[in-house]
Amino acid sequence: MTTRYVVGSVKEFTAGSKKIIEAGGKSIGVYQVDDQYYAIRNLCPHQGAPLCAGITSSYITSKGPGHFEFEKEGEIVRCPWHQWEFDLKTGCMIVDPKMRTMTYDVTVEKYDVSVDEDQIYVHL
Repeated sequence: MTTRYVVGSVKEFTAGSKKIIEAGGKSIGVYQVDDQYYAIRNLCPHQGAPLCAGITSSYITSKGPGHFEFEKEGEIVRCPWHQWEFDLKTGCMIVDPKMRTMTYDVTVEKYDVSVDEDQIYVHL
């Protein structure tokens, strides 16, 4: 049986916003990126920092000096303690995809946003 936790109304979210909730004794960050919703555990697997307290940014790549490209705009969360970066969509650490934080299924129904605690998904 799936336990569903209502996060709030869609109107409470704006582009690039996040909300941290308690669900089933776990702290979870819910993010809106490009009209999509993602939820990750608010716990850095490195040393237990509140991951979602970190900044949300882009993935920056470079083909050489002075050349920068911004990818995955607003999809990367950076741990506030040691700056480890995680992809909001997959929960994977950017430099080592084997290291990850938990992700949760997010549902939007009748203008409400909810997180399903028991439906954890992992992308490999």
